[in-house]
Amino acid sequence: MKIHDLTPPPGSNRPKRRVARGIGGKGGKTAGRGMKGQKARSKVPLGFEGGQMPLHMRVPKLKGFKNPFRVAYQAINLDVLDGTGDDEVTPESLHAAGLTHKGALVKVLGRGEINRAVTVSAHAFSASAEAAITAAGGSVTIVPAPWGDRRPPAKGNHLTNR
Repeated sequence: MKIHDLTPPPGSNRPKRRVARGIGGKGGKTAGRGMKGQKARSKVPLGFEGGQMPLHMRVPKLKGFKNPFRVAYQAINLDVLDGTGDDEVTPESLHAAGLTHKGALVKVLGRGEINRAVTVSAHAFSASAEAAITAAGGSVTIVPAPWGDRRPPAKGNHLTNR
């Protein structure tokens, strides 16, 4: 058997019905359009709803603006840092502990208290968190963003901000 010998099983491929070709076959005379009326004629635009506001005009369009350069941080509070029990906290150690997503930018916020000296490395700190860590005898290190000192790479495609 060769490729040119292959045929579809009998009865699976049927010819398209040719309507409006006279009374000899199916779909003669009115050709499935019924009797008279607007839809029996040829000039009804697609999506016409009889003068009612059409669906494509009733549905609200895409509004607003989504900033493709937005920087999203994952927040970690001081009470969470205190609960880890580590003396040195980095974004990698937080990910290993299951507190952040992989590759997330970490920002330390000031909720709760920290009572021991901790070395904290993160991408950003709130003023109250930085003050609380240094007051407890710890140190703060800002990790540079993965894209450097430029703006972050754009997210989405060319249709995102329409």
